[in-house]
Amino acid sequence: MSASHPSQPTAPPRLIDRAALLRNRARADRAGREHWLHELALAEVQDRLADINRRFTAAAVVTGNPDFWRAAMPGAQVVADAPQLELAPAAHDLVIHALALHWADDPVGQIVQAARALRPDGLFLAVLPGGQTLAPLRAALAQAEVEITGGLSPRIAPFGEIRDLGALVQRGGLALPVADQITQAVSYRDLFHLARDLRAMGEGNALDRRLRRPTARAVMLRAAEILATTAPDPDNPGRIRLGLDLVFLTGWAPAENQQKPLRPGSAQIRLADALSKRTT
Repeated sequence: MSASHPSQPTAPPRLIDRAALLRNRARADRAGREHWLHELALAEVQDRLADINRRFTAAAVVTGNPDFWRAAMPGAQVVADAPQLELAPAAHDLVIHALALHWADDPVGQIVQAARALRPDGLFLAVLPGGQTLAPLRAALAQAEVEITGGLSPRIAPFGEIRDLGALVQRGGLALPVADQITQAVSYRDLFHLARDLRAMGEGNALDRRLRRPTARAVMLRAAEILATTAPDPDNPGRIRLGLDLVFLTGWAPAENQQKPLRPGSAQIRLADALSKRTT
């Protein structure tokens, strides 16, 4: 009679092919990477930091576009968005996770590592695409592939909703979590113009279960037709327009002198009473 062995826990399926992601980024760098999305993110990050009455002197940036962020924040330590972040414990008063968290197999693990790198009352700030980003493109590609080939393959990384993404900050061990979102409209001649721009940003398909051969041209042509119908640019006939949702996550490393949220039930006035006073 053979001895029984407890089953080993299975590792979660890998979402991202990191080798492919790095190849996509390197190819974009060699061709002269497009930085407009990082420029938009930087402007929003600077606005948020300007609203905080604090001078940060030991910043770090986690990103897949190090050249851009080194130039933008010359005093900051810039590290790759690798599974293991090269950040020393309690070394920083600010950690920015810049447009890379959507490529993490373990986004909570990334936030945990960033939190460990913060000094007490240090700030974590992440920016990443979320919400309905590229939703019309995802739908057009899926419909076209099913129509032409009868199958379906992953093509666009999943983007989290703001509520779910905001919950990651607290799970990462940070206090006073806040999530907010902006939407930027982007206009393109057609699907092929959009695809070239994504490749130029290093944001091509790097999903682990992606199709490993070139997509049939018939699929792309059909997807372009669908996208022209479902996402027309009302201000520029003949073009397509999509919304890009950028989600911003903030949280603070716990500290003794930090503002604490009130305990449930500890309010001194009922919400209904407060609302009635405001309407009188």
